[in-house]
Amino acid sequence: MRNAELEKLGGLVGTWATTLSNAWFLDPPGLEVPGTTTIEWLGESLLFMRTKLGERAHHSEMSFVIGRSDPNNTYVALYQDDRGVCRFYAMTFDGGHWTMSREDPDMHQRFIADVEDDRIVGRWEASEDQGETWRKDYGLTFERT
Repeated sequence: MRNAELEKLGGLVGTWATTLSNAWFLDPPGLEVPGTTTIEWLGESLLFMRTKLGERAHHSEMSFVIGRSDPNNTYVALYQDDRGVCRFYAMTFDGGHWTMSREDPDMHQRFIADVEDDRIVGRWEASEDQGETWRKDYGLTFERT
C-alpha cells in the first residue's frame, strides 16, 4: 500500500526535459544546458529522481531518493552526484510549491520551485554565511515530455 503522504508527490512522476540556466559558474554567461529528469516510484514509500545534464565539459548527473519521516511529519531527500557528493535535504511540497534545503557547516543551500501539471520552474541558491545572504547558483526548468 502506497504511503498516503508520498502519494501527494505522484504528480512529479514521469519524464521531464530539463534545462539548467543562468549558472554563475558556467561560461559564456547565459549558457543553457539541456538534459532529462526521470522521477519514478521506488517501492511504495520512496521516489527516485535522476537528472542527466549536458555533454562533455558541461556534463553532470545527480540523483535524489525522496522519502518521508512519518513520526516527524516531514519529507526528506538524500542527494548524490557524479562527483561523489552526498547530502541530506529537508523538503516541503504542497502541490504548488516545492522546496529542499540544507544547513550544513560548509554551506547552506536551498531549492525553490513553483510546480504546475506539466512544468516546474525552480532555482538553486547558496549561502556561505549561514543563511544571512543568498546567491543564485542556477535555474532549473522541467517540462513534462
